[in-house]
Amino acid sequence: MFIKIKKKYGKNNIFLYILINEHLKNSDLEKNYLKNLHFYSYEGVFQMFLKLIFLIYKKSINFMNKYEVVIGLEIHMRIKSKTKMFCSCKNAVELASESNINVCEVCMGFPGMLPSLNKEVIKLGVIGGMMMGCEVNKISRFDRKSYFYPDLPNSFQTTQLYEPIVGKGNVKVLVNGEERDFAIHHMHLENDAGKLSHVGGKTLIDYNRAGSPLMEIVTDPVFHNKEEVMEFLKELQKMMRAAGVSDADMEKGQMRCDVNISVRPEGVTTLGSRTETKNVNSFSAVGRVIDAESKRQIKIIEKGGEVDQETRGWDDEKGVGVTQRSKEDAMDYRYFPEPDLLPVTLEDDFIQDCRNSLPTLPITKRIKYLKEYGLSQDDARILTEHKSLSDYFDVLVKQTGDSKKSCSYITTVLLALINESDEINNISELKFDISELVRVINLVNKSELSSTNSKKVIEELFNNGGMADTIIDENNLRQKNDLGALEEIVVQVLEQNQKQVDDYKSGNTNIFGFFVGQCMKASKGQGNPKIFNELLKKKLK
Repeated sequence: MFIKIKKKYGKNNIFLYILINEHLKNSDLEKNYLKNLHFYSYEGVFQMFLKLIFLIYKKSINFMNKYEVVIGLEIHMRIKSKTKMFCSCKNAVELASESNINVCEVCMGFPGMLPSLNKEVIKLGVIGGMMMGCEVNKISRFDRKSYFYPDLPNSFQTTQLYEPIVGKGNVKVLVNGEERDFAIHHMHLENDAGKLSHVGGKTLIDYNRAGSPLMEIVTDPVFHNKEEVMEFLKELQKMMRAAGVSDADMEKGQMRCDVNISVRPEGVTTLGSRTETKNVNSFSAVGRVIDAESKRQIKIIEKGGEVDQETRGWDDEKGVGVTQRSKEDAMDYRYFPEPDLLPVTLEDDFIQDCRNSLPTLPITKRIKYLKEYGLSQDDARILTEHKSLSDYFDVLVKQTGDSKKSCSYITTVLLALINESDEINNISELKFDISELVRVINLVNKSELSSTNSKKVIEELFNNGGMADTIIDENNLRQKNDLGALEEIVVQVLEQNQKQVDDYKSGNTNIFGFFVGQCMKASKGQGNPKIFNELLKKKLK
């Protein structure tokens, strides 16, 4: 916003008027305060009126400082099919032993080669759409998006512009413990391009990724801050992993995000000019993009400028966005129907088969863990990171009846061991059967195994497998609960530490833990600490 003040001197009068730019047209501020101010005064009173104008100006600035950020997302996820989208080459980018090994005439774009649509990709795409509550379109079609770039051997991408495989949907997300719904506009299928590497002034191309199937999820512009966006992306990642649709590992390029951002004054319903920041590859980077770009746009508007609609990149090391392409430079992709592929027609039986294979949504499990089991937000989140982890927890709770201990042994013991291991990467690779962990928890609950020794047993199971009872007996770890035997140890400890007994009886009750520790030491860690506590309290009265 800007204000121009013009003075006209004539016969000791001053005429002030204020011009207001389009940002304040039809606003209450214009109508009530800044509409053709006319007044007359001696020149000496001019400064007083300037102060009045300044106060009004400050009020208008405060008004304009209240902006709403509007964000929409386009998320690309690599579909976890065995083969590529239109050929029989392996869809195993990270597992390829060398560059350009998983390629053929089709994915390399040789003239005359015809695509053959992968049915597994269609099924996983439908399942992915169903996980987001999307409408499944019984008929969908592919289109060609034409542009030239070295990593695109066909000089066109096969995508779905006009009739995507699934339509509108809705994803439920927990944001700061509150359930929120975020609208999906549609999801379509397309094939990926190759990978460019810039080495020593030369550009190398690896086509192992070319032709890999992608799902592009397009949201409505329904987000207003980075917390909502980041929680949504994390939930989406969990959903697709749970359904086996995608591993969605952002570090490996299996999940990439384009962030569309615009700002507008609060209360305004029309969207401002938006920018699109392409290929952001981590949750934290998405947050930094939103912070930086929204501040940049607000700064432009406050100076009276207009935000250019453009495509931007993000330099995460420098923490800045860079212009890549303006609206005027946008490419004409010349979309037209793919002539080499028939429309995809989905039968009712196929759709029902996809629906029958859907797992429980991660958020549904998380809410159950919070409300029914009383777990913390952090524990519920960790357990639902991967389907294998939540499934393991569910079985453990069912067999032990103890949700708190089941959670604790997974999150604080097993996951710590997995994180330190070079051999075992996830809970499905454990060397021991889940029944052995059930046995350990049951023994702890029956006071036949101490919490400390239970961790020793689990560590041995983790490293070498075997059976819990065998490990306990071979290492003499079973907890002793014999009242007579434990009482003898208590009496012996008190006799050997008479000075500390006198101190305790004189009022120094803080040393009670010392006696418990001495009893545990005398029992070689096998005595039940609860029984020791009870016996010591009686003896020290």
